[in-house]
Amino acid sequence: MSEMDTKELDRLLQEAFDTASKLYKERGFQRRVGFGKRPALVSVDLANAWTRPGNPFTCDQEKMDNEIIPGMQKLLKAFRAARLPVVHVTTAYEITDRNADFTDMGLWHNKIPVDVVDIKDTDLWAIDSRIEPIEGEYTLLKKRASSFHGTELAGILRANNVDTILVTGVTACACVRQTICDGIADGFRTIAVKEAIGDRVPGAVAWNLFDIDAKFGDVHTVDECVSYIDGLGAQKVAAE
Repeated sequence: MSEMDTKELDRLLQEAFDTASKLYKERGFQRRVGFGKRPALVSVDLANAWTRPGNPFTCDQEKMDNEIIPGMQKLLKAFRAARLPVVHVTTAYEITDRNADFTDMGLWHNKIPVDVVDIKDTDLWAIDSRIEPIEGEYTLLKKRASSFHGTELAGILRANNVDTILVTGVTACACVRQTICDGIADGFRTIAVKEAIGDRVPGAVAWNLFDIDAKFGDVHTVDECVSYIDGLGAQKVAAE
């Protein structure tokens, strides 16, 4: 889309948001779930197939390079300094033959080209080197949109006394959204980190973040999230 088309789309979306906000507020939506006492960072699909060019799953590269990756770097710095849990989530498949009698892709390959993310091609599903995991952080492999569906994520978070998840990654309309919806359903306070969430389609991020903020979690900026993390560290020092 041209710059003019994008601006017009933003204008139309804002009009829709304004109208929807009025309706939601009148009916008691857009309440705050709030930050909890012990957060974890859940980074969804910020692996090379999504963060780098040349793949069917490639997301908006300008936003990826100038907002999402820098935002993640700020968040990782804060989480690591506070020694709080970080989970890097990625997606790959072992049986990518669409004609196979049995495959771990299930039926999803009938809708989207998940077969291109072959587990044998480790570079595709490796976390982007600009935000790669360090010792003490966990990389979770999922098969479906939600990071919770059929995985050990909820158990790991509960075992580490986590009550809040700060969710980043791609895409806003699918894997990020599904992770947030399942997160609040499983009893976690869900925070969507605004600048650290992306997609492939213009307008998808803005609309989904608006709708998430109305129904499934709170949307906060990177700086607001970093201030929250820093505040937890200050509270810990004061308690000691």
